This record gives sequence, structure tokens and C-alpha cells, in this order.
Amino acid sequence: MKFERYVALGDSFTEGVGDPDPSRPNGLRGWADRVAEQLGRDNETFGYANLAVRGRLMGQILDEQIEPALELAPDLVTIYAGGNDLMRPGLDLDALVSRYDEAIGALAATGATVVMWSAYDTGWAPVFRKLRGRVATYNELVREVAERHGATLVDFWRFDEYCDYRMWDFDRLHMSPEGHRNMAIRVLEAIGVDHGIEPVELGPAPVLERQEQRRADLAWARDFLVPWVGRRLRHESSGDGVTAKRPVPAPITC
Repeated sequence: MKFERYVALGDSFTEGVGDPDPSRPNGLRGWADRVAEQLGRDNETFGYANLAVRGRLMGQILDEQIEPALELAPDLVTIYAGGNDLMRPGLDLDALVSRYDEAIGALAATGATVVMWSAYDTGWAPVFRKLRGRVATYNELVREVAERHGATLVDFWRFDEYCDYRMWDFDRLHMSPEGHRNMAIRVLEAIGVDHGIEPVELGPAPVLERQEQRRADLAWARDFLVPWVGRRLRHESSGDGVTAKRPVPAPITC
């Protein structure tokens, strides 16, 4: 398939957090940039916009990004939303996905190819594994939305390769560069586009001794979990003051 205009929507997952590149807007590359690079090969008229901003909740993504995306008239839209909501207490999943359903319907009604995700399986991760039941319920609702509107679903929940710590950044919440590269491959395969991205070959994962794992867990709690909880208590977001890195469609190169 060939696409002329690609618009990416979402939060840190789509902005590219965990895949640093100082030469790019917001200092990030990410899977969406990698997908756009492949889509734009040998196509001088191709344009790519990325409206995603880290820390955004579902409602913020839908309120801030859907209308601008529609105005850009893309023929390919990717949207990942809800991940930050799933970590909030008192979440009404039915109400959340009902709004998502309306937004996906509006995007699909334009005739664009719409790509969306299930959330990943948190069963492997300390602390976040407690959300596994909520995530599984959310995913079933999202699968229904995708089926109803003919959207392409990238079923993150079923990607066993993400059980490897090396696919994740130090915070265990955002993908590492290898995780982003693998996700780009998954997306391109889902939309039927040939690509030149080398597969991620990590080899056997190192086995940590119990004491080494404990030190790693303590470092994670000190450097990520405690500051993260502190921001929640202060009602702060990692996206405060951050703007979309590619607000208008433009060519992109590797």
C-alpha cells in the first residue's frame, strides 16, 4: 500500500519517549518516525505529522488532536490513547471507550486507514501487574471498537517479545529504542507495507542473580516510581509545557 499523508496521534508512546535523538523535534525519534521514514521512501509528495504529547489522557488526546488531525486530511492515521488513564484510580472504562468509539468513528468516516492498539500485557512488570485485569477488559472493548469501524488493530497485548526488559526504557513504562524499532515493524506489517527495517535480535536475556534484581528494582523505584507518584500527587504531567513535535505534515528522512 502507498500513503501520501500520515498523521500520528496519542501520548508518549507515539511521541517516541524512550528513543532519544537530539537531532529531532522534542529530542525523540520513536516508532512513528520510523514508520514515516519507510512510507516516505521514493515518494517526494509524502507528508508526516505527529501531534502526540507525552502524559496526555484519553480525553485530552481526543479534545486536542482529533479535529486538527481531520483538518490535515490524512489517508493514514495512527492513534494510541488510554494508557495513562489505565493507571488512574476510579476509572470508568465504559465511558472512556465510548468516547474513543466516537473519535475512531469520525476518523474512519473520512476514508483514511485508521490504526489503533490494544494495551500491552503488564503481567510481567512489578507494580504495574496489578493493573492486568483492568487492561484486559479495556483491550476487549478496544477490539470491539476496531471491528465496528474497520480499523486496523495492532494487538500489543499478544506481543510476547515485550516481556524482555531490554525492549523497555529504564522506567519500565516506555519502550527502548529496540522496542520502538520492533513496534515500527509491527505497524508496517499490519498495514501491509514493505520496509527495510532490520529486525530486533537481542539474543538470550541475561539472568540476574536475586541480589542484582533487587538492586535494579530499588534503583527503578528511586529514580522513576517515587518521582512518578509525586507528580500524580501534585497533579503535574510529564507533558506540561510540551508541544507536538511535528504539527504540520512534512517529509521525513532517516
